[in-house]
Amino acid sequence: MEYKSTHRFARISATKVRPFAELVRGKSAGEGLDLLRFVPNRGARFLEKVLRTAMANAEQSGARNVESLMIKDARADGGPMFKRLQPRARGMAFIIRKRFSHIHVGIEGPDIV
Repeated sequence: MEYKSTHRFARISATKVRPFAELVRGKSAGEGLDLLRFVPNRGARFLEKVLRTAMANAEQSGARNVESLMIKDARADGGPMFKRLQPRARGMAFIIRKRFSHIHVGIEGPDIV
């Protein structure tokens, strides 16, 4: 069974989270938490919180030994942007894009009937 968690409209660019999503994808949930805990980046904090939420969802649904569940899906998709104008020389303007992202984590374990 698969347990999912999503952080939509996270106030961080998806490109800052993607390397950490690739780092933990395919590992067990406990090992993924250990990997993310010692990385000193803000993107790792966001992904760690979403992974903890997915583990809590699994535990709430009755899954046992949540740390041994495998991280099947870990990805960061681009979200909307705030667009701001920054004045530049000779009357020009540059667009500043303040990016958002949607962070998704899915963990799964063996199906028990």
